[in-house]
Amino acid sequence: MAEPRLHVALIQPEIGQNAGNAGRLCLGVGARLHLVHPLGFQTDEKAVRRAGLDYWRSVDVVEHNDMDAFFRWAEGRPTFLYSALGGAPYTQAPYAPGCVLVFGRESVGLPADLVRARGGYQIPMPGPIRSLNLSNAVAVAAYAALQHIEPGLF
Repeated sequence: MAEPRLHVALIQPEIGQNAGNAGRLCLGVGARLHLVHPLGFQTDEKAVRRAGLDYWRSVDVVEHNDMDAFFRWAEGRPTFLYSALGGAPYTQAPYAPGCVLVFGRESVGLPADLVRARGGYQIPMPGPIRSLNLSNAVAVAAYAALQHIEPGLF
């Protein structure tokens, strides 16, 4: 399997539609989607068909049994965590080919101790909301990474 432009990881996602939207985005930007268990939805063929995700079979998706397995896989790759608890804005991440963009669950985000230990980036929210929809946050960060990795597209 060829190395993709970048990787998008959803840690224990809860809502299938968000994973579906992220998968579609990954397909569009040439990224590999990583789903880290436990998942709050099914990814079998029947569930995907019922959700109307006709493009899902074309998505480059890898499932990991748990966070430990995922972070073992990510070892040595540039990895960027996105969280409201992050310090620098997402535009300051040093994106590079093959980098890994990591997002947490819809209800609680990434664990605070993980963000403290590994650092994180945030998407500024000057309006009166606590967070963006997961698939929107993935889109913001993925296109920022793509602009750094392949500026000629922009």
